[in-house]
Amino acid sequence: MSGHSKWATIKHAKGLADAKRGQIFTKFIKEISIAARMGGGDPNSNPRLRTAILKARASNMPKDNIERAIKKGTGELGGKVFEELVYEGYAAGGVAVMVEVLTDNKNRAAADVRNIFTKHGGNLGVSGSVSRMFTRKGTIAYDAEKVKEDEIMEPALDAGADDITNEDGIITVTTSAENFNTVMEALQAKGFESMSGEVGMVPESYQPVDKDTASKVQKLIDKLEENDDVQNVYHTAEYPEDFNPEE
Repeated sequence: MSGHSKWATIKHAKGLADAKRGQIFTKFIKEISIAARMGGGDPNSNPRLRTAILKARASNMPKDNIERAIKKGTGELGGKVFEELVYEGYAAGGVAVMVEVLTDNKNRAAADVRNIFTKHGGNLGVSGSVSRMFTRKGTIAYDAEKVKEDEIMEPALDAGADDITNEDGIITVTTSAENFNTVMEALQAKGFESMSGEVGMVPESYQPVDKDTASKVQKLIDKLEENDDVQNVYHTAEYPEDFNPEE
């Protein structure tokens, strides 16, 4: 089945394989906290919080960390107040990039993001300049060595998934943003252990780039993801098959 496997491969394989677990958990804590602050601490009546918790659990974040993050958001525990921001711009080769930020200091975040773009051959654009190139979707990634595609396909589609792909050792289940929770919980109930699960921005189409441009784009993405204020980075680049982001 065709789908958004390029996005899943680039984002999950790169983002989860080499990101520091502590940094990943910090990002989850911020997302859970702001979801609880905006919609309350009960995931049953707060879809955004429910989604954030599912994402955290998919990456094996401890239950205690999740509960503390909820309490920070609802004010039961003291903590910083985070603000959501979205930056849009272009990387080398005109590749579109979206950056989602949660920060307690928007001036610092804006300066940092702009500086990273500038240092790595990119430039920030105005609001709305690239967002039209993306659609918000849910993706759940599984290790193809642990999960068989034919076993996961029926329960995933029955729960409302749009697509299932198997590429580069990763099985990716794609859903609408609205059906993400239902599909994720249905597959968890069947005992399938995911590598990751999230609702994010998926490109409507991809832009093929050569290895030199891919290297420049990846360096920009890496630097953005290393920033503590940055939650998610999405881009439209389609890397060459022989490109290795680790090099």
